[in-house]
Amino acid sequence: MTAHDRIRETVTGNDVVLYMKGTKAMPQCGFSSRVAGVLNYMGVDYQDVNVLADEEIRQGIKDYADWPTIPQLYVKGEFVGGCDIVTEMTLSGELDQLFDAKGIAYDREAANKIREANA
Repeated sequence: MTAHDRIRETVTGNDVVLYMKGTKAMPQCGFSSRVAGVLNYMGVDYQDVNVLADEEIRQGIKDYADWPTIPQLYVKGEFVGGCDIVTEMTLSGELDQLFDAKGIAYDREAANKIREANA
């Protein structure tokens, strides 16, 4: 199975997937830590994929979405974006709207707290 096939299988087989450096319990870069922190705080159930553990996946995910950086967030098989986009969507409420539209469970109160803390 190619890296592309493995990535496609992961993003279509899980509702929310974060390709990141490290794991959701132990991120290994600031950008990955920020996105994982948002998802963890909001109580989102997601699959983390540590790109540092597999060089084929590390390069393959960049090619898959035609996006040069990591982390990369996928919701219901769709590429959402990286750290800056996820941060902007969280602060604007767009991430809540996306989760609502896709039927993803999350803690709305926690999302509001993030926005209040960054107002």
